[in-house]
Amino acid sequence: MSASGQETEAKFYVRDLNRIKSRLHELNAHLLQERVLETNIRFDLPGARLRAEGRVLRLRRDTSTKFTYKSASTNQQGVLSREEIEFEVEDFDKAKRFLEALGYQKLVYYEKYRTTYALQPSEGFVQIMLDELPYGPFVEIEGETVDAIHAVADQLGLNWNTAIATSYNTLFDRARRTLNLTFQDFSFANFADINLDATHLGVYAADL
Repeated sequence: MSASGQETEAKFYVRDLNRIKSRLHELNAHLLQERVLETNIRFDLPGARLRAEGRVLRLRRDTSTKFTYKSASTNQQGVLSREEIEFEVEDFDKAKRFLEALGYQKLVYYEKYRTTYALQPSEGFVQIMLDELPYGPFVEIEGETVDAIHAVADQLGLNWNTAIATSYNTLFDRARRTLNLTFQDFSFANFADINLDATHLGVYAADL
């Protein structure tokens, strides 16, 4: 997220995260955060009003605990942009009970491993997130401008035409419908015995 409170990012499904990591090392990218497990709970009001409006209220735990609010997004040339408000809280369980006391309910629980790098192309500072989700590997590129994100995608050899203009939650919903999955959360345990590929997610690999 930028200092302006605006999240601007592009997301790509890839076959080989190690190849992307090697390319980042070749580019002398700075490692901001070693690989870490994220646990997330997305909350909503009864009737899932926030989701219907394209908004997100999330509690996340990795090296710290954070509350995050995201507004509905706009799509510009495959890049999603929206307002993001995020701040740290002291205690994950207390924060969860706080939201539940206000009437918010768990919409979905999800996990991912994330490694974060940074690059400074001429177009501006960019963060690159290597994400390992229960249903596949992804790269997120976040920057101040579409041009900066596009430049880094090119440097990493990612096909811009395969950028995914939707959320990880929506991709999970696609897989759940396609494979007739009965569980509601995307944890690594739930996907342990499931064979899944890009076709189940309705995406294309960007690193062909």
